[in-house]
Amino acid sequence: MDRIRIVLIGRNETLCKGLQALLEGHVDVELVVAAHSIGEAAALVGQVDPSVVLVDIDFPDDGGAAAIEAVRQHAPGTPLVALTAAPGEDSLRAAMRAGALGYVLKDSHHAELIEALHTAAGHKRFVCGALAPAVLAGNANGTGICIGVGVANQEVARMITQREREVLMRIALGQSNKLSARDLGLSVKTVEKHRSNLMRKLNLHNTAAVTMFALRHGLVDHEDAAVG
Repeated sequence: MDRIRIVLIGRNETLCKGLQALLEGHVDVELVVAAHSIGEAAALVGQVDPSVVLVDIDFPDDGGAAAIEAVRQHAPGTPLVALTAAPGEDSLRAAMRAGALGYVLKDSHHAELIEALHTAAGHKRFVCGALAPAVLAGNANGTGICIGVGVANQEVARMITQREREVLMRIALGQSNKLSARDLGLSVKTVEKHRSNLMRKLNLHNTAAVTMFALRHGLVDHEDAAVG
Protein backbone atom coordinates (compact mmCIF):
# COMPACT_ATOMS: atom_id res chain seq x y z
CA MET A 1 0.00 0.00 0.00
CA ASP A 2 1.29 3.48 -0.89
CA ARG A 3 1.97 5.76 2.05
CA ILE A 4 -0.51 8.55 2.68
CA ARG A 5 1.26 11.91 2.59
CA ILE A 6 -0.18 14.34 5.14
CA VAL A 7 0.01 18.10 5.48
CA LEU A 8 -1.00 19.08 9.02
CA ILE A 9 -2.35 22.54 9.78
CA GLY A 10 -2.73 23.52 13.41
CA ARG A 11 -2.21 26.70 15.40
CA ASN A 12 -1.55 24.82 18.65
CA GLU A 13 2.08 23.68 18.69
CA THR A 14 1.49 21.11 21.44
CA LEU A 15 -1.34 19.52 19.48
CA CYS A 16 0.80 19.44 16.34
CA LYS A 17 3.65 17.71 18.16
CA GLY A 18 1.26 15.13 19.56
CA LEU A 19 -0.25 14.45 16.15
CA GLN A 20 3.20 14.23 14.61
CA ALA A 21 4.22 11.59 17.14
CA LEU A 22 0.99 9.68 16.49
CA LEU A 23 1.36 9.75 12.71
CA GLU A 24 5.01 8.73 12.84
CA GLY A 25 3.92 5.55 14.58
CA HIS A 26 2.12 4.34 11.45
CA VAL A 27 4.23 2.99 8.60
CA ASP A 28 1.52 3.72 6.01
CA VAL A 29 1.27 7.42 6.92
CA GLU A 30 3.89 10.11 6.28
CA LEU A 31 3.68 13.60 7.74
CA VAL A 32 5.41 15.66 5.07
CA VAL A 33 4.94 19.09 6.67
CA ALA A 34 3.24 20.80 9.60
CA ALA A 35 2.09 24.41 9.29
CA HIS A 36 0.74 26.74 11.95
CA SER A 37 -1.38 28.98 9.75
CA ILE A 38 -3.49 28.78 6.62
CA GLY A 39 -1.15 31.18 4.81
CA GLU A 40 1.89 29.09 5.66
CA ALA A 41 0.14 25.93 4.56
CA ALA A 42 -1.00 27.49 1.29
CA ALA A 43 2.60 28.18 0.35
CA LEU A 44 3.53 24.55 1.00
CA VAL A 45 0.62 22.44 -0.22
CA GLY A 46 1.38 22.96 -3.90
CA GLN A 47 5.01 22.05 -3.37
CA VAL A 48 4.58 18.77 -1.47
CA ASP A 49 1.44 17.40 -3.21
CA PRO A 50 -0.13 15.72 -0.15
CA SER A 51 -2.62 12.87 -0.22
CA VAL A 52 -4.69 14.51 2.54
CA VAL A 53 -4.70 17.81 4.39
CA LEU A 54 -5.45 17.45 8.12
CA VAL A 55 -6.57 20.76 9.60
CA ASP A 56 -7.46 21.79 13.14
CA ILE A 57 -10.61 23.86 12.58
CA ASP A 58 -11.08 25.17 16.12
CA PHE A 59 -10.96 28.85 15.25
CA PRO A 60 -12.93 31.56 17.10
CA ASP A 61 -16.11 33.06 15.67
CA ASP A 62 -16.94 30.06 13.47
CA GLY A 63 -13.70 30.46 11.56
CA GLY A 64 -13.33 26.70 11.07
CA ALA A 65 -15.42 26.62 7.89
CA ALA A 66 -13.48 29.60 6.53
CA ALA A 67 -10.24 27.74 7.23
CA ILE A 68 -11.48 24.74 5.26
CA GLU A 69 -12.56 26.93 2.36
CA ALA A 70 -9.17 28.66 2.33
CA VAL A 71 -7.35 25.32 2.13
CA ARG A 72 -9.71 24.15 -0.60
CA GLN A 73 -8.91 27.25 -2.66
CA HIS A 74 -5.20 26.47 -2.59
CA ALA A 75 -5.60 22.69 -2.98
CA PRO A 76 -9.01 22.13 -4.62
CA GLY A 77 -8.39 18.51 -5.53
CA THR A 78 -6.82 17.44 -2.24
CA PRO A 79 -9.04 15.65 0.32
CA LEU A 80 -9.33 17.40 3.66
CA VAL A 81 -10.01 16.01 7.14
CA ALA A 82 -11.27 18.41 9.82
CA LEU A 83 -10.08 17.89 13.39
CA THR A 84 -12.11 19.56 16.12
CA ALA A 85 -13.16 19.55 19.74
CA ALA A 86 -16.69 20.61 18.77
CA PRO A 87 -19.15 17.69 18.67
CA GLY A 88 -22.12 19.75 17.50
CA GLU A 89 -24.13 18.86 14.43
CA ASP A 90 -24.01 22.45 13.17
CA SER A 91 -20.22 22.33 13.16
CA LEU A 92 -20.29 19.01 11.31
CA ARG A 93 -22.66 20.30 8.65
CA ALA A 94 -20.67 23.52 8.22
CA ALA A 95 -17.43 21.56 7.77
CA MET A 96 -18.99 19.24 5.21
CA ARG A 97 -20.53 22.15 3.29
CA ALA A 98 -17.15 23.88 3.24
CA GLY A 99 -15.62 20.83 1.59
CA ALA A 100 -14.23 18.58 4.33
CA LEU A 101 -14.37 14.87 3.49
CA GLY A 102 -13.63 13.77 7.05
CA TYR A 103 -14.66 14.99 10.49
CA VAL A 104 -12.90 13.69 13.61
CA LEU A 105 -13.18 14.79 17.23
CA LYS A 106 -9.94 15.45 19.09
CA ASP A 107 -10.86 12.98 21.82
CA SER A 108 -11.58 10.19 19.32
CA HIS A 109 -9.50 7.04 19.47
CA HIS A 110 -6.34 7.40 17.39
CA ALA A 111 -7.49 4.50 15.20
CA GLU A 112 -10.38 6.66 14.01
CA LEU A 113 -8.05 9.43 12.90
CA ILE A 114 -5.96 6.97 10.89
CA GLU A 115 -9.14 5.48 9.44
CA ALA A 116 -10.33 8.97 8.52
CA LEU A 117 -7.08 9.74 6.69
CA HIS A 118 -7.24 6.49 4.72
CA THR A 119 -10.91 7.00 3.88
CA ALA A 120 -10.39 10.60 2.75
CA ALA A 121 -7.36 9.58 0.70
CA GLY A 122 -9.76 7.31 -1.18
CA HIS A 123 -12.02 10.34 -1.75
CA LYS A 124 -14.78 9.00 0.51
CA ARG A 125 -16.52 10.79 3.36
CA PHE A 126 -15.93 9.86 7.01
CA VAL A 127 -17.20 10.86 10.44
CA CYS A 128 -16.01 9.53 13.78
CA GLY A 129 -18.19 7.04 15.62
CA ALA A 130 -19.26 9.53 18.30
CA LEU A 131 -21.23 11.42 15.65
CA ALA A 132 -22.81 8.35 14.05
CA PRO A 133 -26.16 8.69 15.87
CA ALA A 134 -26.66 12.26 14.67
CA VAL A 135 -25.60 11.45 11.13
CA LEU A 136 -27.65 8.30 10.78
CA ALA A 137 -30.71 9.73 12.53
CA GLY A 138 -31.04 12.16 9.64
CA ASN A 139 -29.83 15.30 11.42
CA ALA A 140 -27.01 15.39 8.88
CA ASN A 141 -26.89 13.70 5.47
CA GLY A 142 -25.61 10.21 6.19
CA THR A 143 -25.68 8.92 2.63
CA GLY A 144 -22.33 7.52 1.56
CA ILE A 145 -20.49 8.39 4.78
CA CYS A 146 -18.12 5.87 6.38
CA ILE A 147 -18.56 5.67 10.14
CA GLY A 148 -15.58 5.34 12.46
CA VAL A 149 -15.26 3.03 15.43
CA GLY A 150 -14.70 4.53 18.86
CA VAL A 151 -12.36 2.98 21.40
CA ALA A 152 -15.26 1.26 23.15
CA ASN A 153 -16.30 -0.39 19.89
CA GLN A 154 -13.04 -1.99 18.79
CA GLU A 155 -14.40 -5.44 19.69
CA VAL A 156 -17.45 -4.83 17.50
CA ALA A 157 -15.20 -3.74 14.65
CA ARG A 158 -13.25 -6.99 14.85
CA MET A 159 -16.44 -9.05 14.69
CA ILE A 160 -18.29 -7.39 11.82
CA THR A 161 -17.38 -5.44 8.71
CA GLN A 162 -17.71 -1.68 8.22
CA ARG A 163 -20.75 -2.19 6.00
CA GLU A 164 -22.37 -4.59 8.48
CA ARG A 165 -21.82 -2.00 11.22
CA GLU A 166 -23.54 0.66 9.11
CA VAL A 167 -26.51 -1.67 8.56
CA LEU A 168 -26.59 -2.52 12.28
CA MET A 169 -26.85 1.13 13.28
CA ARG A 170 -29.61 1.75 10.75
CA ILE A 171 -31.58 -1.23 12.08
CA ALA A 172 -31.25 0.18 15.61
CA LEU A 173 -32.51 3.56 14.37
CA GLY A 174 -35.62 1.88 12.96
CA GLN A 175 -34.77 2.16 9.27
CA SER A 176 -36.29 -0.36 6.90
CA ASN A 177 -34.12 -2.46 4.60
CA LYS A 178 -35.39 -0.37 1.69
CA LEU A 179 -34.41 2.93 3.32
CA SER A 180 -31.04 1.55 4.44
CA ALA A 181 -30.39 0.34 0.89
CA ARG A 182 -31.15 3.79 -0.49
CA ASP A 183 -28.88 5.56 2.01
CA LEU A 184 -26.01 3.14 1.48
CA GLY A 185 -26.35 2.91 -2.29
CA LEU A 186 -26.96 -0.84 -2.14
CA SER A 187 -29.69 -3.21 -3.28
CA VAL A 188 -32.28 -4.35 -0.75
CA LYS A 189 -31.04 -7.92 -1.20
CA THR A 190 -27.49 -6.87 -0.29
CA VAL A 191 -28.72 -5.07 2.83
CA GLU A 192 -30.69 -8.17 3.81
CA LYS A 193 -27.55 -10.26 3.42
CA HIS A 194 -25.51 -7.87 5.60
CA ARG A 195 -28.30 -7.90 8.17
CA SER A 196 -28.36 -11.69 8.25
CA ASN A 197 -24.56 -11.91 8.51
CA LEU A 198 -24.22 -9.42 11.37
CA MET A 199 -27.03 -11.03 13.35
CA ARG A 200 -25.39 -14.43 12.94
CA LYS A 201 -21.95 -13.15 13.96
CA LEU A 202 -23.29 -11.31 17.01
CA ASN A 203 -25.79 -14.05 17.92
CA LEU A 204 -28.72 -11.67 17.71
CA HIS A 205 -32.11 -13.05 16.73
CA ASN A 206 -34.43 -10.09 16.16
CA THR A 207 -34.55 -6.33 15.67
CA ALA A 208 -35.03 -5.66 19.38
CA ALA A 209 -31.84 -7.57 20.18
CA VAL A 210 -29.93 -5.62 17.53
CA THR A 211 -31.20 -2.35 18.99
CA MET A 212 -30.21 -3.30 22.54
CA PHE A 213 -26.76 -4.37 21.32
CA ALA A 214 -26.27 -1.01 19.59
CA LEU A 215 -27.34 0.85 22.73
CA ARG A 216 -24.99 -1.14 24.98
CA HIS A 217 -22.04 -0.40 22.72
CA GLY A 218 -22.87 3.29 22.29
CA LEU A 219 -23.54 2.99 18.58
CA VAL A 220 -26.84 4.89 18.92
CA ASP A 221 -28.33 7.16 21.57
CA HIS A 222 -31.37 6.09 23.62
CA GLU A 223 -33.34 9.05 22.29
CA ASP A 224 -32.68 8.00 18.68
CA ALA A 225 -32.99 4.23 19.00
CA ALA A 226 -36.12 2.48 17.74
CA VAL A 227 -37.22 1.05 21.08
CA GLY A 228 -40.77 0.01 21.59
